[in-house]
Amino acid sequence: MTQAQTADHLTVDLAVIGFGKGGKTLAATLARSGQRVVMVEQSDRMYGGTCINIGCVPTKSMVYRSEHLARGAAHADDYGRAVRATGELTTALRATNLAMLETLPTATVLTGRARFTDSHTLIVDVADGGTVTVSATHIVVGTGSEPVIPDIPGLRASAATVTSTTLLATPDLPRRLVVLGAGYVGLEFAAMYAQYGAAVTVIDHHERILGGEDDDVAECAREILVGAGLTVLTGATVTRIEDCDSGGATVVFERDGQTGRVDGDLVLAALGRRPVTADLGLAEAGIETTSSGAIAVDEHLRTSRPHIFAVGDVNGGPQFTYISLDDYRIVLDQLTGAGTRSTAQRAAVPYSLFMTPPLSRVGLTERAARASGRRVLVASKPVAQLATMPRARIVDDPRGLMKVVVDAETDEILGAALLSHDSHEVINTVALAMRHGITATALRDEIYTHPSMTEGFNQLLGALA
Repeated sequence: MTQAQTADHLTVDLAVIGFGKGGKTLAATLARSGQRVVMVEQSDRMYGGTCINIGCVPTKSMVYRSEHLARGAAHADDYGRAVRATGELTTALRATNLAMLETLPTATVLTGRARFTDSHTLIVDVADGGTVTVSATHIVVGTGSEPVIPDIPGLRASAATVTSTTLLATPDLPRRLVVLGAGYVGLEFAAMYAQYGAAVTVIDHHERILGGEDDDVAECAREILVGAGLTVLTGATVTRIEDCDSGGATVVFERDGQTGRVDGDLVLAALGRRPVTADLGLAEAGIETTSSGAIAVDEHLRTSRPHIFAVGDVNGGPQFTYISLDDYRIVLDQLTGAGTRSTAQRAAVPYSLFMTPPLSRVGLTERAARASGRRVLVASKPVAQLATMPRARIVDDPRGLMKVVVDAETDEILGAALLSHDSHEVINTVALAMRHGITATALRDEIYTHPSMTEGFNQLLGALA
């Protein structure tokens, strides 16, 4: 049933706030089983959720197109074509996601803002006027997260300030881009825009980028970024943003006791994200939040109201679409299964930073493994030295480093950091091995296709020491 056909009051088995991965998958699954479901999404530009519209899909589309351009040159026209092609892609995916629910007889999609009036009732201010009251047996909150713009003087007021969301929609390639923050979002956008030919400066207050990684991995990533033309300023504190009369802005910072200045046509604030919970009426529903503003949940993703769940970024967990999908599995098990699946069962969850080549990691770093008291073996080699793995040379990108950490006594794989072509695919092999107890020796001696990046394990794990 479409929004135009809805009544002023709906009584349903499940109401979902937010069209993200966990919520939409749960809504579709239960609707296909005949349960009455309402999906509430505040914007018709967000059907399908953050990943499809302003996150994973558009950013990776832009990264992919940038990787096929000659390095060291400006590609303004190619950038414009990439923005248009990415827009067409997300438009098509939105339509597919909307149809996924709208075509189900027991599902209703409401476009508008929802807020709790009590723990079982939502008031939805629909986009085309009026309100709809939704009474639900179970409710799932999946409103996601949003970029944080901190209170740095001039940052919020500057016309040059953009977030990852607004920068993706910018039709013209900025000649100069200043990125505040060297986290995953900041570095991904910085690397991408440098490949399109923008002059990119990254400013971060930490002493080095990627502080959660081992020193050798972080340094290799920094060398790749600098080699791609980025300027990386670490140990720098931004003090203010000044708009320029001719357009753009100047970022003023303190570093090593001195004041520095860098000009940009745009300034990307990539300084973290926070859960979207404002104006949801959580207090009226009796839903508790954490000190960071996330909705507090137990290991089964139940909130302080047992019939209300929170999935995805809004519950303060890892901000990955595939975690939201696993959240769906946990909630589905609570509603229709044995109720035993939980977040405590998650192990060896990998993640990737989509610079070029991408950095992917799973499990423990060498530093963390040694700090745990284990006796460890480490295999670490530059990609260019893995002679039995020609795939990187075939695609003309032998940059990077591959590293695996192993328990010396049990042969258990403790973790891996892969900074290499196709690492976002190869890391899944390591994660699967870790989850299912496959040893480093077994991974070393497996038969892999050739030429592939995965076959690098034959040589890499042979170098454990």
